[in-house]
Amino acid sequence: MATALANAPEQGQLVSVRSRRWVVSEVNKSGLSPPPLEPTTEKAQHLVSLLSVEDDALGEELQVIWEIEPGAKVIEKVALPEPTGFDLPARLDAFLDAVRWGAASTADLKNIQAPFRSGITIEDYQLDPVVRAIQMPRVNLLIADDVGLGKTIESGLVALEMIIRHRARRILVVCPASLQFQWRDQMRDKFGLDFRIVDSERMRDLRRRRGIHVNPWSHFPRLITSIDFLKRERPLRLFKETLPAEGESIYPRRYDILILDQRFPEEPKHLQDKDLCVHYFAKKSLSWYAPNIRP
Repeated sequence: MATALANAPEQGQLVSVRSRRWVVSEVNKSGLSPPPLEPTTEKAQHLVSLLSVEDDALGEELQVIWEIEPGAKVIEKVALPEPTGFDLPARLDAFLDAVRWGAASTADLKNIQAPFRSGITIEDYQLDPVVRAIQMPRVNLLIADDVGLGKTIESGLVALEMIIRHRARRILVVCPASLQFQWRDQMRDKFGLDFRIVDSERMRDLRRRRGIHVNPWSHFPRLITSIDFLKRERPLRLFKETLPAEGESIYPRRYDILILDQRFPEEPKHLQDKDLCVHYFAKKSLSWYAPNIRP
């Protein structure tokens, strides 16, 4: 039950803000004195720092002024309902399945959650990458299926499973410019994951709304960009600013998952093996990025 309270919430409380659930991580009371010409009965405002507990935005941070945030509510603790009878066996079975599916852990290698939380029809072979991924201490996969066999779906299943298991939060997709909208739409429609495209238009919009010093690579945990845009001087410089400087610790990792979608139209003629092509591309374009991916 959510109730609107005039007082600021306490640290650790569960709240509803902007139609999503958050946990209060910090509450700071304003130290400003009230205006001399206004009545002193007005209460001080509070800056509340929040952490998301939603499956598709786990760990996402938000700061709000509690007293002026529309619709902000504290989710109060309530007692369990009084039992009035026994549920039907089919309903109990569905409840137990939901509990099992919602209790995924890093150590559980048998139960895969992503297919049940996505809106797709899955072929058997599309489960192979996600089965392999949950068994790897560091996920490192080459998906080289033919065109039309669902490489995007397989990548989405792996990303969603890692998010559910709390092994990943920040994701970067690097793909050809012509596929950016396809990646965004498929991740949103089929997996419920909101991605934002980083391009020249996004940079102009962020600078207009947040100031000229905003870094587009740190404004959202899930991003899509094209390799041609990333190789430009200014985007590449801003991107490297989000990574640890020389001598700094690389932990915690700045990014958890890198999905590289590349067709290698300009691969060297002497490199015919797809594995070698991947290593060639990574060495030439993203070799400096590899240490910043979570192991």
